[in-house]
Amino acid sequence: MERDEERRKILERLIPLFSIIFLLLPAFSQAAFDYGDALSKSLLYLEAQRSGHLPHGQRVTWRGHSGLTDGLEQGVDLVGGYYDAGDHVKFGLPMAFTVTMLSWSVAEYRHAMASAGELEHALEAIKWGTDYFIKAHTHHDVLWAEVGDGDTDHYCWQRPEDMTTSRKAHKIDPDRPGSEVAGETAAAMAAASLVFRETNPHYSHLLLHHAQQLFAFGDKYRGKYDTSIPAVKSYYPSLSGYGDELLWAALWLHRATGREDYLRYAIDNAHELGGTGWDVSEFSWDIKYAGVQILASKLLMEGGRHHLQDEQISILEQYRARGQHYLCSCLGLNANGSNVRRTPGGLLFVRQWNNMQYVASASFLLTVFADHLATSSGEPELHCPRGSPSPQDILSFVKAQVDYILGSNPLRFSYLVGFGPKYPTRVHHRAASTVSYKVDKSFIGCAQGYDKWFGRRRKNPNVLVGALVGGPDAKDEFTDVRGNYMQTEACTYNTAPMVGVFARFYRPRHK
Repeated sequence: MERDEERRKILERLIPLFSIIFLLLPAFSQAAFDYGDALSKSLLYLEAQRSGHLPHGQRVTWRGHSGLTDGLEQGVDLVGGYYDAGDHVKFGLPMAFTVTMLSWSVAEYRHAMASAGELEHALEAIKWGTDYFIKAHTHHDVLWAEVGDGDTDHYCWQRPEDMTTSRKAHKIDPDRPGSEVAGETAAAMAAASLVFRETNPHYSHLLLHHAQQLFAFGDKYRGKYDTSIPAVKSYYPSLSGYGDELLWAALWLHRATGREDYLRYAIDNAHELGGTGWDVSEFSWDIKYAGVQILASKLLMEGGRHHLQDEQISILEQYRARGQHYLCSCLGLNANGSNVRRTPGGLLFVRQWNNMQYVASASFLLTVFADHLATSSGEPELHCPRGSPSPQDILSFVKAQVDYILGSNPLRFSYLVGFGPKYPTRVHHRAASTVSYKVDKSFIGCAQGYDKWFGRRRKNPNVLVGALVGGPDAKDEFTDVRGNYMQTEACTYNTAPMVGVFARFYRPRHK
């Protein structure tokens, strides 16, 4: 009996360790993936999402110029930018988040991207967005935050080159504030200014100037952008409010300028704006708190404590605690039932509609945190209620998520279009699913596109290479049907975090 009792106690001590190991193991064995190829394809996808006059170096040749009169009705030049997904509205909030995450990806993994030969393409992807933001910020207190109308756009199935839907532009200003989109655009331009600081200092300075003005505007005239722009409410409503975007912008401006007043803003407003109060289990174009908390944590991890006051350290530690809650929830190591769900195949699962956006953003934050934890002068582990995974444990978990995306899953199916032998071929995307304008310039009408192209069962005539689609459901099941937009539509903000993650896992192939 005593021996049995001793054995039981030993097993109880080992269970937490075993739980971490099994939680981090990939669900399916697979040969090593080519992460460099995945990186290349992801950046190619962003070229397919370009609006405006396409450059001579455009590599997605089945696309043509589009949206060339955007802003004309309002007397401003709003040509350019990105379409967010499979339609043709230019939504400012998710576009800005896409650029912020692309810039953060380059800031963290610039050398890996250069080694993979993809740095210039990444910089081009960022600049395509920031060039548009410069145009859209027509006055220090005015930002054009949307071009197009979601309702009329979704009524039609047309190529962007054939658009006949409304291109009405919507702005925020002191009378119609929109702190979320002002804050996120400020964050995007501040983060991008870091990326261009060495290679294009004049452009970097210009971006920083716009970022500072936008942040001041968004903070001075506080208000929800989906109240000021009702047209966006059915598509990109702000559920978390604007507190996270203002803190997010302040921390990016602090990183870009080194100015104490931006750090002071994040410290003084930490509680009021929710930065030290929100325990979250998702990071997205809407809810930025986890990103805010990890950015704040980095200030402690980068060895800057001796430059900080005790009060600042105390608040940053609160940010870090909230950020660790998010990381632990992704790893399944929280004890209070607040962990992110998993599919039977091991994929993080937040919700049915476009779940891959949450997988991508979680993978990025976990990767960045693990890398900084490994080089931190503090404790080399993440402390969770149910265990303390090392940086390598965290990266092993992320790799399992990445490999699932690329084909190591129950269906042996890649959710990155064009990668591997099996991938989605009926992506919910107007341009990809319709004959290329370069092949047939015959006009395709609004309803005609639905009749002739949307409803056909055949594969899309154009492969949307590098698109990360919404992905499988909670049971690892996926239906490759064009009308199944929850699973087969791709978005720019799915891809942007994965650019950094793919770069991190890239290893040069020796000849």
